[in-house]
This record gives sequence, structure tokens and C-alpha cells, in this order.
Amino acid sequence: MSKRARKILLVTLAVLMLPGIRFVHRKLNAERGQLGLTHTDVLENAPPALAFTTVALGGFRGLIANVLWFRVSDLQINGNYFEAVSLSDWITKLQPDMGAVWADRAWNMSYNISVQFPDFHDRWLWINSGIELLRDEGLRYNPNDVELYRELAWIYQDKIGSITDYGNNYFKAALATEITNALGVSLNLDTLLSPKTDEDRRHLALLHERFKLDPAWMRHVDEHYGPFDWRLPEAHAVYWADLGLEECRNADDRIRLRRIIWQSMQKAVQKGRLVINTADRRVEFGPNLDMIPNANRAYEEMKQAEPAKADYISRGQKSFLKDAICFFYTHNRMADAAQWLAYTKTNFPDAIPAETKLDEFVVAHVTESVDDNNPARVNALVEGLIGQHFYNLAIGEYDQANGYALLARRVWERYQTKFSSKKQQAQLGLPSLAEFQQRVREQIIRGEHGFSPALREQLRANGGWPADTNAPVPNGLQPSLETKSSLK
Repeated sequence: MSKRARKILLVTLAVLMLPGIRFVHRKLNAERGQLGLTHTDVLENAPPALAFTTVALGGFRGLIANVLWFRVSDLQINGNYFEAVSLSDWITKLQPDMGAVWADRAWNMSYNISVQFPDFHDRWLWINSGIELLRDEGLRYNPNDVELYRELAWIYQDKIGSITDYGNNYFKAALATEITNALGVSLNLDTLLSPKTDEDRRHLALLHERFKLDPAWMRHVDEHYGPFDWRLPEAHAVYWADLGLEECRNADDRIRLRRIIWQSMQKAVQKGRLVINTADRRVEFGPNLDMIPNANRAYEEMKQAEPAKADYISRGQKSFLKDAICFFYTHNRMADAAQWLAYTKTNFPDAIPAETKLDEFVVAHVTESVDDNNPARVNALVEGLIGQHFYNLAIGEYDQANGYALLARRVWERYQTKFSSKKQQAQLGLPSLAEFQQRVREQIIRGEHGFSPALREQLRANGGWPADTNAPVPNGLQPSLETKSSLK
């Protein structure tokens, strides 16, 4: 066959195949649309050159996104975070199924950009914007992306719940205020699961639309890990991490999510209860002891689900149990403290020796970082414990006040018994407990230990201090309870 005839044949075949190609192309485009693989939204507020290139190239959006991503990486390295966030916004419009870009953009907003502002309110706006970006947009386009769940849970746990930012107390209060204003002081999940009134239905709509929370899954989280106070960040960290576990198929991803869960449980036990300081009109955060049994059970379930990581999980569980014993002790719940001490000895014999008594363990655990031969450090510890005693007395947390008083006495006694002679006590010993009380009271009167004038007046009312500020401190404060103070 001549070259001319071959060319004519090939052109004829190509023309005959065009209808078939068109049919297949339409079918492929329809399937791409059904699967969410085609994104043709026009970019808003983009430079004219970028908008034109996007429309002109159409299916080559992925190529544009890759070029922009390289540019974002350079901006990050040079600290140009605001411009990086803008470019990331364009990338998510070009390729909304790129989960890494959503995570990077939210991180920039919540961490890198927020700290550029000295005002905590401005910081909170950027942190909350990062949360909303992941929760409201990123997960809408990528509902199966485990990394987005982890990043969202991490912002709640670390940026708001931890002390990595000096404004963390403001962020916690802002989150609590936002949820309280929207849903009320008491969040009744039973009511939200079966709303009967217009108010209930309004709260349920807010829960879904504004916070993207499902009351059925909230109940699951409460029953499995809590109960939590949903005004605090630890509850939200566990909620999103646990949702991520439902999508997780990778062992490394699972353990990272589980670690967020158990670290958030530890923090919720330590400070997962909202306490209102009525004197200074601000919120404080106290331990949430009610969740200790559920949290410990969750540790056991995690070890069964991840046998290869059981030892790693156990290390976190042992630390959790030691703290739990001390919290029960400092809340004057001695029976619970003794019960969990026995449980820990039985199940983790390497954590606490069998012969260790409750008082001995708590004092040792509290003072383990204190050099017994350094009276200045022990002195500071006793002062701090007595200051906590007075503070909790002032805000009406009487059980915890008495627990701190008892712990201060035990630490003082443990140190004093090191010295057998009066000469040694004079050289290396501590002042008497009465002297400690007087010293701390004088510090409080000077405005130390975080006491405002209003809180000092409340302490005087709750603690039995005389109106005369120069009068000696009563030898053993006695709040209006059956249990007397242990500082006597």
C-alpha cells in the first residue's frame, strides 16, 4: 500500500472513531462528576493571570496547584505566613481533595499567624478560623481523610487545652463562652437526641450547623471516655480523634489518634471541670474526677485493640493512675484514693511497690522532683500547697482545700523527719506550719498567689479570717464543713 493510501485510511479510521470517543468522553466526565473528581469552580479574588490560566487550562488545575504548592513551601520557609495562607486558599479551590493543603493552611492560621498578634482576642479569632476551616470545609470535601481529623483534634488539645500559648486561658474561656451562649450552661444530650420544644430544636440545629457535632456521637464519647464538660477543649479533641479512628486503616495513624485521646483524658482529669470564680468574675478549671473509671477502662480497651503497642499505652496509663490517686487524695476522697492505689499495685506492680502506703505514695509523687537536701525548694513547695489551700477555700472548693492542707502537712512532716537533732533542724529544717500559714497569708494580703481584693474578702468570709488584717492566722482554718482543716 502506498504512503498516500495509508494516510487516507488512517484519517478515515480517525474520523469514524470520533463519535465513539465523544461517547466515552461524556461517560467519563459524568462519572468524574459523580465521584467528585472534577472541580470547575471559578476562583474568587485571584490575580487576573491566575484566573485566566485556570479557566483556559481547565483539566490542568492539578498542575497549577502543584506549582502554587511549591511556592507555598518557599513562603513558609521565609516566614511569609499571610501570603502562604492566601495561596493555600487558591489551592484548596483548585484541588479541594488535597487534604494536606487544608491541614497546612489551618496550622498556619492557628499557630504561625495567631502568634503574630499580641492581643489574645485577635489570636483566638485566627485559631478559631483554623478550626472552622478544617471542621466546616476541609472535612466536607475530605470526609475520609484521617490526617484532617487528627489536625483538628490536635488544635483543640494542644493550642487551646495546653499551655503552649500564653493566651491559653483566654482561649479556653472563649470556647466555653461560645458554646454556653449557643447551647446554654447545661448541655443535656438526652434532650438534644429527642427534642420536644422549639428551644431544644434550636439548640440541636446550632449543634449541627455551627459546631458540626452529632449528639449521638457525643453520647458515645461521654459513655466511652468521659463524662466530659463539652464547654472545654478536651471533649472536642476526643470527639474528633475518635471520629478519625472510624476512618483509620493504618496502624501508625491509629496510635497517633489514640495518643491524642489518652492525653486529652489525662488533661480532662487534671482540669476538665469548669469552676466559676465569683469574686473575680472569671472561669477557672478544676479536676474532673468522675471520668477516672471510664478513662481507665478506655486504656484497657486500647491495649486490647493495639496489642503491639500495649506496653507503650501502659506507660501513659500508669502516669494517669498515679495522678488519679493524688487528685482523689487532694480532694479529701481518701477511700477512692486507697482503692485506686490498690488497683495500681495489683495491675502494675512495677509502678508502685506493694508495701507503699497511701500517704507515703502521694507525698513521694508530689515531691519526686524536689531535692530533699535543698530546703529552699521544699520550702517553696509547702508554700505553694498552702497557697492552693487558701485559694480553694476562697472559691468554695472545701474538699480540695482540705486535701491541699493535708498534703502540705505530709510534705512538711516527711522533710522534718530527716533531721534527728534540733541543731540539724535549725540549720536545714523548715519553719513550723503556723509560720508557713502566716507567711502565705501576708503574701496573699500583698496581692500574691493570684488573689484579687475581692477574692481576699471572700477568703476572709469562707476561711474565718478576722477583719483585722494584723491579727494572727487561726491555728487551723476551719471551713463550714464536718471535716476540719488539716493545717493545725
